[in-house]
Amino acid sequence: MKILTATCLSLAAFAMTCATAATPAPAGEDVSGLHDFDFQVGDWRVHHRVKRDSDWLEFDGTCSNRRLMEGRANVEDHRFEKASGVTYGVAVRTYDPKTAQWAIWWFDSRDPHGVIDPPVKGKFENGVGTFYSDYTSNGKPMRVRYTWSHITANSAHWDQAVSADAGKTWDTNWTMEFRRVR
Repeated sequence: MKILTATCLSLAAFAMTCATAATPAPAGEDVSGLHDFDFQVGDWRVHHRVKRDSDWLEFDGTCSNRRLMEGRANVEDHRFEKASGVTYGVAVRTYDPKTAQWAIWWFDSRDPHGVIDPPVKGKFENGVGTFYSDYTSNGKPMRVRYTWSHITANSAHWDQAVSADAGKTWDTNWTMEFRRVR
């Protein structure tokens, strides 16, 4: 009897899991981009290049990414191993099926209670993810762009660029080369 009860409970749990996994998206929602960031789930070694004025600083770090809300969100936890010391950063991403876009917010351990910038928003097309946001720096309108590219099972490239002319020209000021650890 115990074996029969355990078997029935296991089958019921399996059926509930299958029913939950197969639940269709509500009408009018586009979930085509829901798995865009699945490639990044796991642990990574990351090589950074950051432009300060006209000089490039290089350092290494780690990144750990995990899915949240059944893939509708994820969190990217960074450790930056700089010559000046260790700092941290966190990216939080959420997917909006109404717009089929991701929104990305950035948090920096050097100013953990600072003002949160508007998220960059965008999506992946043909294997490249492009995300934009407008902001103000020293009273001047600026635009920022994040780009994900060269994505494989064990590597990826990310860069950030800024524009002071509404996107006519871009100045790349941060790059990351990801190499999977596990």
